[in-house]
Amino acid sequence: MTTAQQTAQHLLEIGAVNLKPTEPFTWASGIKSPIYCDNRVIMGYPSIRKEVARNLAEMIKTNYPDVEVIAGTATAGIPHAAWIADILELPMVYIRSAAKKHGRGNQIEGVIHEGQKMVIIEDLISTGGSVLEAAEAAKREGADVLGVAAIFTYELADGINNFEEAGLAFETLTNYSTLITTAIDTNRIEANQRELLEEWKQNPREWLN
Repeated sequence: MTTAQQTAQHLLEIGAVNLKPTEPFTWASGIKSPIYCDNRVIMGYPSIRKEVARNLAEMIKTNYPDVEVIAGTATAGIPHAAWIADILELPMVYIRSAAKKHGRGNQIEGVIHEGQKMVIIEDLISTGGSVLEAAEAAKREGADVLGVAAIFTYELADGINNFEEAGLAFETLTNYSTLITTAIDTNRIEANQRELLEEWKQNPREWLN
């Protein structure tokens, strides 16, 4: 079993990801979706969170071997960044969605040195908006952002295009396509629901409208 398949199976087993092709979720944006992902659930499963952290650390060593600092996005990326930084024995910072309105007004907590090579940890990639904003904040502070590492991606075209436009690489442990296949193979959804799930990925804003 590949890392992508194993990760997808874990996410399904612990309920971090739920698939409901016939009873869709409604995201905060108003988009109707057959999938809901909450990777914060991983924190409650020590063996799985350790495996995820090890696999993310290995992925970073392979794809971003020059990394010098690990950054977590607030809030979901912070615990994973801490575990990864510990494994890699690297410094860690975390990046808020906006600067604080009190104290020193920091958006980034921790120490960044000019030119320091950074990998940003996110729990999942949808359109990439929040993590790309975090990357811009890190660059303003002098970091050399090598790329993003995440647990899961919805594989949405908007997300792929946004990363390409930003000129930033991203890597994930698993993805929407692998998740669907794993869910079918483990009898969590019916095989005939694959087409409906694939349709959502192609045009999520228009799905079921």
